[in-house]
Amino acid sequence: MTSPSPNLRRSSQKADLIVVGGGLAGATTALFAARAGMRVVLFERETLGRGASGVNAGTLTLQMTRLALIPYALKAHDMWANAREWLGHDVGVQLCEGLSVAFTEAEEALLAERATKRAEAGAPIKLVTTAQACAIEPGLSDHVLSASHATLDGFADATLTGVAYRKALLEAGVVLCENTVVRSVQPVGSGFEVETAAGVAAGRQLLLAGGVWLEEMAGWLGVHLPIKTLVNQLAVTERAPPVMRTVLGIASGLLSLKQYPHGTVVIGGGWQGSGDRATNDHRIEPESLIGNVRLAQHTIPALRQSRIVRAWSGFEAETDDALPAAGPLPGHDGAWILGSVHSGYTSLPYLGRLMADAILGRELADPLFPIDRLISPQRPHNAHSIPA
Repeated sequence: MTSPSPNLRRSSQKADLIVVGGGLAGATTALFAARAGMRVVLFERETLGRGASGVNAGTLTLQMTRLALIPYALKAHDMWANAREWLGHDVGVQLCEGLSVAFTEAEEALLAERATKRAEAGAPIKLVTTAQACAIEPGLSDHVLSASHATLDGFADATLTGVAYRKALLEAGVVLCENTVVRSVQPVGSGFEVETAAGVAAGRQLLLAGGVWLEEMAGWLGVHLPIKTLVNQLAVTERAPPVMRTVLGIASGLLSLKQYPHGTVVIGGGWQGSGDRATNDHRIEPESLIGNVRLAQHTIPALRQSRIVRAWSGFEAETDDALPAAGPLPGHDGAWILGSVHSGYTSLPYLGRLMADAILGRELADPLFPIDRLISPQRPHNAHSIPA
């Protein structure tokens, strides 16, 4: 199905669910809703899974997951590990251990606090000495003061994940409308109408899952939901012999490292590029990229022998408290919202499954994260641009 929009226009049936946004949040919800028998239409402004969900590093980590999300991330991690079973397709998951290291006394104190609290929440994380960290990761810098060790971490191939979801959604009967920008949403009768350049679609229920564009999407229905826009940068090295075996980061959050089975190392960690979500424009800032690479080389000295072959940027969205926007849209029965969560790649498959259960009217295994805590008419409107 290379051009699903004409099929949508020919259909006289109202969808049971319209999903706006084809990242992990929207795609997972659409998949489980369709498999439960709902007629689902999904709109994505680009190619499925190529927004924030497709340009991130694919890290599956508990080390940087917000405390309240640890139980959700643990269940999502199990979903990632068994993706071939429930998704039906391979997403290139590599399960491994994880290390978060400290180079300064301030980082050491932060690391200790985070590791303790996450362990109390159920994450398999504990503090280790420098010697223990170097035994786990022999290529580690000798400047490390201490580390936290997670026995359960890993990463997925973000590009392969988008391909796998697309196949699964089509197999489940979801009508995919890719490269289709939604212009507006209107409540009509007992449902909603979604206006696009390809025409108008009608649905009984609606899920807004647009990542950095959730603020604008909520505004279509009169809800002011501030969303922070980040422009993260990543780089990948040429293929090299094994230089690391863990998912590796530092306590400040400014480094994320992982080596894929074919030898490339992906370098990330939140070093900011510049961009404007209003124009869907983002770009690399060279000085920021250089700083990220230098930190990677400082942490794994063997990387000084590797060359960068590609670098890219991409949007990431967060709410004010970095926890998910996940629940009903206030004032509109049948309208839902999901996304914009810090380190959301790890947790979103489980949150998407929960959201599908909520839309289907099922009892939830865990509570969602309603946005009532985030909306306030007194808050200033969040700026679209990030300074260069």
